[in-house]
Amino acid sequence: MRSQEELLATMTDFMVSSVYPAEAVYERQLQELSDPHGQPPIMEELKTEARARGLWNLFLPHAEPGHTPLSNVNYAPIAEIAGRSLHIAPEAMNCSAPDTGNMELLSLFATPEQKEQWLRPLLDGKIRSSYVMTEPDVASADATNVALTIERDGDELVLNGKKWWVSGAGRPECTLLMVLGVSEPDAARHERHSVVLVPKNTPGVNLVRELSVLGYQPHDSHMEVHFDNVRVPASYLLGKPGQGFAMAQARLGPGRIHHCMRLLGMAERALEIMIDRVSSRVAFGAPLVDQGVVRQWIADSRLEIDQARHYTMYTAHLMDTVGNKAAASEISGIKVVVPSMATRVIDRAIQACGAGGLSQDFPLARLFMEARSFRFADGPDEVHRRAVARTEIKRHRAELEGDAPTLAVHLHMAKESS
Repeated sequence: MRSQEELLATMTDFMVSSVYPAEAVYERQLQELSDPHGQPPIMEELKTEARARGLWNLFLPHAEPGHTPLSNVNYAPIAEIAGRSLHIAPEAMNCSAPDTGNMELLSLFATPEQKEQWLRPLLDGKIRSSYVMTEPDVASADATNVALTIERDGDELVLNGKKWWVSGAGRPECTLLMVLGVSEPDAARHERHSVVLVPKNTPGVNLVRELSVLGYQPHDSHMEVHFDNVRVPASYLLGKPGQGFAMAQARLGPGRIHHCMRLLGMAERALEIMIDRVSSRVAFGAPLVDQGVVRQWIADSRLEIDQARHYTMYTAHLMDTVGNKAAASEISGIKVVVPSMATRVIDRAIQACGAGGLSQDFPLARLFMEARSFRFADGPDEVHRRAVARTEIKRHRAELEGDAPTLAVHLHMAKESS
């Protein structure tokens, strides 16, 4: 088994020798494709190389045949490096969303037949998938609001409803939709939903339109999808009826920290671009790098990136040691802190690069769009702040009722008695 140092060295060399040089080729090939969501040929070359280097499916925290799992702590720096080229490196390594979360769910809950049909091709990088949860007609940040219906009709399940922000569904390689909907309408609030595996080419699955992100059309696509009397075999139910909400939470925890890991890499690359740019430009008789405001941008960016990284690594440590459920508050915390940090750092880099920072000559506009969108992906900031506050209030009340109050509680009690 390779050491962490060897793995990081391999990852870094892969980026420098293969991924960064491929970025311009990727963009050129993408423009030449007749399908705007098709796969540039160079991606298959990068996948082959990543697999040969042992940089394949590293995200899985548990063993699958032929796979040696990495802890969250050990995977974090790998994902951060990959995030420096977000639209290429993660996919080349078969470590890109939404497939990562979908593979985890399949590995945990799928039947042997479902694993053979869907998980194996996903692990091999032969197909892609989408997770179908968010709906246009309800506040889907509260997953219990999801209203698409799943009804049993003999040996079939019938799906009806509207979904949107279905990431990756426009890609021709996407053949599987993992759909969350209401299957047990009379059950308890958190036991009403189920997940159904729906082949994308099933009659009644209608890709209605593509949604832009800040006016930008990402290659991966974000689709609005309508399900009109979609029928699939009842055996396509994932897990048991009513487990859908629990599955969604199990899927989103690791997905959230993976996003944060990659966002750190995005911010690091933006900071490097900022420093390179201001070091080579002169205004008002002095290099921009010597301007006080520019140095403040650089210093603030370094401080904020390092703080966010430490918070993310602490969360990864908790996930490895006490489990995802016990680390839920910290997962929510980094999901607020890291995208906001990355957005600020990238915005400073754009400003430092002048109007060029808005153009295709730099990757900053793409990075900014991605970073800003992550303040919604896998739950908006407000929902995660709500979760953190709920945990803190619960902890505070428990400490007040306990035998060993913390310093904060002692200060509170002193204030109350004065």
